[in-house]
Amino acid sequence: MVNKISLIRSSNLAQVDYAYASRVPAGMDILFLAGACPLTKEGIVPESSDYALQANLCVENLKEALKECGATLADVVYTRVLVASENRSDLVTAWETIRREFGEHDVPSTLSGVTVLGYRNQLVEIEAVAAVDKEQ
Repeated sequence: MVNKISLIRSSNLAQVDYAYASRVPAGMDILFLAGACPLTKEGIVPESSDYALQANLCVENLKEALKECGATLADVVYTRVLVASENRSDLVTAWETIRREFGEHDVPSTLSGVTVLGYRNQLVEIEAVAAVDKEQ
């Protein structure tokens, strides 16, 4: 039997573009992924002020880390998106870029503006928690 995560929405709360909660059934392994950064294979953050470009690179790196665990974006149960900016429009740019990649899988997420991230030139980072069936 394949376990499936559930995304929980509420008709009693504001209608938003993400689920309010997720449920992981018994029998699944929980994966805690390190923050996906906009690093090239050479370990460099591209010198760019393009939030969408960095968000896309973060998603590609997240997909690769998930793949190493036998998972995909569809197995993610929570994300936290960190954006180094004081401008809400930069946060929205990163958010919309990442949400597009997740498609219909609108996991519960937190979007936060921060003053600085760990790597030089880094503007975006995605933290994720995923769940996979123990049988995989």
